[in-house]
Amino acid sequence: MLDVDADSIDAYRFRDLADLGSSCVTRRPAEAIDLLERALRLWRGPALFDVGDGLRFRIEAARLDERRLSAREDLIAAKLANGEDRGVVSELKQLAAEYPERERFSEQLMVALYRNGRQTEALDVFHHTRKRLAAELGLEPGHALRELYQAILVHDQVLL
Repeated sequence: MLDVDADSIDAYRFRDLADLGSSCVTRRPAEAIDLLERALRLWRGPALFDVGDGLRFRIEAARLDERRLSAREDLIAAKLANGEDRGVVSELKQLAAEYPERERFSEQLMVALYRNGRQTEALDVFHHTRKRLAAELGLEPGHALRELYQAILVHDQVLL
């Protein structure tokens, strides 16, 4: 049996920092940004890439990769809450293209574009996402994405 301090394992440090950061996104976005950026800096490629290829490793790697994407979503949410709308647009365009099944990236991109006076582009993101979901998965956008679309159409103050 290998007895190693949890602080010496990147995956555990990542999880702890990401959980702390995620817990304070809305209340203390600047603190969340610091914690989540520290967590994400621990990544150096795919999870458990050089460990093995057994079923247990693949399951754990998938879990870690999912948590990494959630941490990126939370980091962007914290940046949006902190007023860093312009700085996230290009990153969000890349993430929405790379992970089209994750509607939250599209939602965040729509908010960032709208706050930068780019309402038409924000609405285009919705239509592009809707078409892609319908064509590839036979699905309609989720409730949150549809509500955001409506909020942008009526210039809802909650978006600012």
